[in-house]
Amino acid sequence: MKTLRLILGDQLTNTIAALDDDDLAADIILMVEVADETTYVSHHKQKLVFILSAMRHFAQSLTARGLTVDYVRLEDDGNTGSFTGEVARAIARHKPSRVVATRPSEWRVLEAMRGWQADFGLPVELREDNRFFCAEPRFTRWAAGRKSLRMEFFYREMRRESGLLMDGDDPIGGAWNFDAENRQSWPKNREAPARLRFTPDAITTDVIAMVERRFAGHFGTLDAFGWAVTRPDALRALDHFITDCLPSFGDYQDAMKTGAPFLYHAVLSPYLNVGLLTAREMCAAAEAAFHAGAAPLNAVEGFIRQILGWREYVRGIYWLKMPDYAETNALQAHRPLPAFFWTGKTDLNCIAQVVAETRAHAYAHHIQRLMITGNFALLAGLEPRQVEAWYLAVYADAYEWVELPNTHGMALFADGGVLASKPYAASGAYIDRMSDYCKGCHYDPKVKLGPKACPFNYLYWNFLIENQARLSANPRMGMPYRTLSAMDPNRRSAVTAQSTAFLGSLGSELQLRVPDAPP
Repeated sequence: MKTLRLILGDQLTNTIAALDDDDLAADIILMVEVADETTYVSHHKQKLVFILSAMRHFAQSLTARGLTVDYVRLEDDGNTGSFTGEVARAIARHKPSRVVATRPSEWRVLEAMRGWQADFGLPVELREDNRFFCAEPRFTRWAAGRKSLRMEFFYREMRRESGLLMDGDDPIGGAWNFDAENRQSWPKNREAPARLRFTPDAITTDVIAMVERRFAGHFGTLDAFGWAVTRPDALRALDHFITDCLPSFGDYQDAMKTGAPFLYHAVLSPYLNVGLLTAREMCAAAEAAFHAGAAPLNAVEGFIRQILGWREYVRGIYWLKMPDYAETNALQAHRPLPAFFWTGKTDLNCIAQVVAETRAHAYAHHIQRLMITGNFALLAGLEPRQVEAWYLAVYADAYEWVELPNTHGMALFADGGVLASKPYAASGAYIDRMSDYCKGCHYDPKVKLGPKACPFNYLYWNFLIENQARLSANPRMGMPYRTLSAMDPNRRSAVTAQSTAFLGSLGSELQLRVPDAPP
């Protein structure tokens, strides 16, 4: 029985479920580059190069294993531009008895796949993605009947089930979470470590030329492209992080420094989310470093929590709550996305720095995403759909299953508290404490009102004022609302007036998609 086995662009894993029980003599492995996936948002040029080059290298590795690979490139004659169209063409070419695929990571793709059996008139098997610790049915069972779905409780169950950093039934070190030790600001005279990057090979160079030609209007630059696009190089990146960066990762994971986008961060999420690395091997490598005495517990636990806890949790929330989840807007935020999210042209130095680094690398670490761009979007009341489309477009590791809950729930509180227990709103004082951005800024984080005041300061209080009816009953918001209630009425009026003037001055960038470039 000949089987057509579809491998999607974020399923570049030799052990992916669709390749289980493969018959090297009879089966066809189908991989396709389609226009629909390159333009549903205006993906960063580096994201496009990374995924397409990684796909081509993965197809090459499958061929080397002896599998028959049918690979359709974006600019091949007859490419229909969609998964459905390309599977239909492959069925006509190969006359398989069935189609096998691993469930996709995004709702819109799954919806299309659900109609394939009827469309194609042959069996279509969609297998559970076996690369996660927690299968979707397992998360559904965990969530059933709970009044709140907090990550910390889910994480503890994952620790027990996986055995990671456990001493029998108890966590190693006597605590589940060492986050309180992971909040140091960057020392004044400390140099950021050198990070491993990879020189583009011939395949990647060809993809770079195609992306520059076909997607010239997309965000981002390709000058600093240095992502690994093969599993061997991704494993080298993992080893580099574990050896050179993990020991200090915990201490400085919340820090930000001008001109240093990576610091001690793993910078492995693109490889993990595309499939070149697996969650299990990454967690196992970190745990082994702890047991070998090569990395402290606060760093290793923090790293494992990001993968075993947070990453698995947001995926569970996504599939539990979609598609209605994406439609919520609990704070009724409707302001359009400012142009400086794309251009970086703003007097707010923190945003200018993060956007510039994002343009250069298709990367920003989690505090830059949450407490700079995300915090501004929250305080300014930006439209969730526009903010989410931006995050999905600009980061090399962004797929809707991981981007949407992080942005919608964590950064914007648009889900009303499904994911986070309170909005992650902060004034300029937080940014000043955790970064050096304020030193080069037009505004002063210590000034609360007036022309030199940091906009994060008055926008923070304006956010509380505008959302008082929605948020004042939240027990974790009690302290700021008590402070607000004691604020002098004249000062409160001044906060509102300056916020209204600032927000009214923002430009907007409504074009979140770009037209398909000519062939």
